[in-house]
Amino acid sequence: MNWQAISEQISLATGQSFHFAAAHPLGGGDINSAYRLQGRDRSYFVKLNRRELADMFAAEFDGLQEIAGSGAVRTPVPIVHGEAGSQSFLVLEYLEFGASNQQVQRLLGRQLAELHRHKQSYFGWSRDNTIGSTPQVNTRSEDWVEFWRERRLGFQLQLSGRNGYLGRLQTQGERLCGVLDALFDGYRPLPSLLHGDLWAGNSAADRQGNPVIFDPACYYGDREADIAMTELFDGYGREFYQAYNEAWPLDPGYPVRKTLYNLYHILNHLNLFGGGYQRQAENMTLQLLAELGV
Repeated sequence: MNWQAISEQISLATGQSFHFAAAHPLGGGDINSAYRLQGRDRSYFVKLNRRELADMFAAEFDGLQEIAGSGAVRTPVPIVHGEAGSQSFLVLEYLEFGASNQQVQRLLGRQLAELHRHKQSYFGWSRDNTIGSTPQVNTRSEDWVEFWRERRLGFQLQLSGRNGYLGRLQTQGERLCGVLDALFDGYRPLPSLLHGDLWAGNSAADRQGNPVIFDPACYYGDREADIAMTELFDGYGREFYQAYNEAWPLDPGYPVRKTLYNLYHILNHLNLFGGGYQRQAENMTLQLLAELGV
């Protein structure tokens, strides 16, 4: 990797000369390679991937700026993104993480509710981005059910069909798409700023005990979608949910709709990783159809 070229881009972006000393590999990512890029007096967090995925990093850069602009919750400061040789890169502020605790969980719950109060006049976003490395279409819409049917659930179902996951998954998925409106009777979500991929691995606490969220897949949508994702793989404590509901109580219909929102992520995991996610997606679809009596 041409670390010198990235160092020069950091210097240009920050207006401060950065002299590369070492690059230390970091673990934890399924999609990108990650490094701590160490200089003489400061370090940066760097993500690398194939050159053709440069736009994925550009969208993540913009997403971090969008969240930071809300003033609700801390994110790593995005420094610069671009291409170097055969690879694309994203450079962020390097943060030292501390231990999470009940106080951090409560604070994150309140801050996430504040992030969700940051509104837009439409569902979607100003640009497309990715969920993992899968394209995520954010074309604007004034109709949330249409948005979820076409740009989220329908998109992943079509992709899974092209990937060879046919049969019951597709037929049940089409049935579900046809009756989505029934899951929103009496409930009209507002276009809230969402992190978009808020599982426990995408949040932490800094050394001062401030919550930090990162690796966003931003768009404006139903805030329930973010909360649902926090429940999909666990990792958030009771204090987090109590604090969020104290700040902004969830609608009584959320426990049913969270399965709909998490179906999107399970389909994406199927398309990214294969394996047992097909059966899980089929079972979730059946559960939703049963709730609707279809």
